[in-house]
Amino acid sequence: MRWENRERSRNVEDRRRRGGGGVAMGGGGIIVVLLLAWIFGINPMTLLEDTGGGGAMSGAPASPEQDRLAEFASTVLRDTEVIWTAEFEKMGKRYEQPRMVIFSGSTRSGCGFASSQVGPFYCPADRTVYIDLGFFEELENRFDAPGDFAQAYVIAHEVGHHVQNLLGISGQVHQAQQRTDKVRANELSVRLELQADFLAGMWARKGQERYNFLEEGDVEEALRAANAIGDDTLQRQAQGHVVPDAFTHGTSEQRVRWFMKGFRGERFDPNNTFDARDL
Repeated sequence: MRWENRERSRNVEDRRRRGGGGVAMGGGGIIVVLLLAWIFGINPMTLLEDTGGGGAMSGAPASPEQDRLAEFASTVLRDTEVIWTAEFEKMGKRYEQPRMVIFSGSTRSGCGFASSQVGPFYCPADRTVYIDLGFFEELENRFDAPGDFAQAYVIAHEVGHHVQNLLGISGQVHQAQQRTDKVRANELSVRLELQADFLAGMWARKGQERYNFLEEGDVEEALRAANAIGDDTLQRQAQGHVVPDAFTHGTSEQRVRWFMKGFRGERFDPNNTFDARDL
C-alpha cells in the first residue's frame, strides 16, 4: 500500500508510553475471564474492568517498527476521514470523525477496560477505535495474514462500525438483540459485522479512486485477513469443530464475499446485510 509521506489524522492518541493502572493479570487469568464471559454470555470488557485485568500498560519505549505502524495507522485513519466525509455529504449528512487510541497491553475505554487480548475494537460510547499494534504482528504470525493492507482492512472494518453508529444502524441492532434470544442476537451480530466488512471494501474502492494507493497483492492481503478471522476458521482452530449458532462475525467465506461486494462497487444500503437471504 502506498501510504508514506501522506497526511495523517489528528485524531490519534498514542498511549503506548504511559504507565499502567489497575491490577496486573497474567495471560492465563485473561483466558479464564474470557472463557467465563463466553460461557455465561457476558461482555468480556465488563469482567476485565471489574478485575482491572489484562496487565498493566507497558511503559517501555516503543520500537522503530512500532512507531512506523503507528504512523501507518494514523495515515489509514486519515484516509477514512476523507472518504467518509465525502460519502456522508452525498447522503446529506455530516460525518463526525472518530478518535483512535493506540495502546500497549491494556487501557481504559468508554466501553470498559481494554486489553490486547480482546483485539481491535470500536467503542460507540466514546466513538473511538482502540488498537494494540501488537495485533498486527499476531495477524501475520498467528493468522498467516501479513501485509500492510491486511492491517488497513482491520482499521477500515472498525471505522465501518463508527459509520454504522453514526447512521443509527448499530443502535437499532443492539435494541433488537435485547428483545430476542441468544441465537437470534448472534445472527444480528453477524449481519452487523458483515456490513462493516462491506464498508471496509467500499472504503478501499473509494480510496483507490482518490489516492491510487493499492499495490499488487494488496487486495489479496485484505482477503487473506478476512478469511483468517472468520468464525468457522477460528472455532475449528480453537476447538476442532464449528458451532454455527455461536457465530458473531460470519464465516471466512462470508467475510470475504461482503468485503468484495463493497470493493466491486455495489451500492451501499443500510439494510443490505439485514435483508439478504443468503449471506
